Amino acid sequence: QVQLVESGGGLVQAGGSLRLSCAASGSIFSINAMGWYRQAPGKQRELVAVITSGGRLNYADSVKGRFTISRDNAKNTVYLQMNSLKPEDTAVYYCNAHVSTVIATWGMDYWGKGTLVTVSS
Repeated sequence: QVQLVESGGGLVQAGGSLRLSCAASGSIFSINAMGWYRQAPGKQRELVAVITSGGRLNYADSVKGRFTISRDNAKNTVYLQMNSLKPEDTAVYYCNAHVSTVIATWGMDYWGKGTLVTVSS
């Protein structure tokens, strides 16, 4: 069993910054990609940023230049530094990780419960 726990969400004014963290724990053999998705009210969940175990990065066009994803492999933790926040960034942010365990060596996707980010204008 693998658990992902997010932290760092909250209320911030437009132009402000927040840093999200997500720590993975449990019967982890290895973690490939870790990333962040978000879902705004009435909209589908969308990719924000992803980072592979090798450090390859991918960002949604809407956050390029403002958000930075990073990870600490020793701590099984992924971070999302969000700067120059806009009201349209308001959403529940979910952590995702593709994790290999002893039982599921091929890897499975796990999700956190989400953390709310609210950006006021």
